[in-house]
Amino acid sequence: QVQLVESGGGLVQAGGSLRLSCAASGRAFSSYAMGWFRQAPGKEREFVAAISWSGSSTYYNDSVKGRFTISRDNATTVYLQMNSLKPEDTAVYYCTAERDTGRVSVLRNDYDYWGQGTQVTVSS
Repeated sequence: QVQLVESGGGLVQAGGSLRLSCAASGRAFSSYAMGWFRQAPGKEREFVAAISWSGSSTYYNDSVKGRFTISRDNATTVYLQMNSLKPEDTAVYYCTAERDTGRVSVLRNDYDYWGQGTQVTVSS
């Protein structure tokens, strides 16, 4: 089985930065695409960013493009660097892994494994 554990969330002022980490383990982890989604109370879980198995392709939600950067250590860890944070970024952030193709996707149902989430709160 694959296990994902997020860390790095917290409280930050608008305009500040946070760096989320996702530690992953399991068979063929380095061949999986990885992503981040977020969910605020009363809202659907929303795609944030994804990275292909090799790290050569990335894709971002338009709402975070230019502010967030996804990267990976193909052996162990995926990161989300979040800059210029806004109150609308407040949510629980989830790390996720895609088993079958290794390609980026914006669709929640394309992903197979999920972490427990880490809270990000941006104050105004």
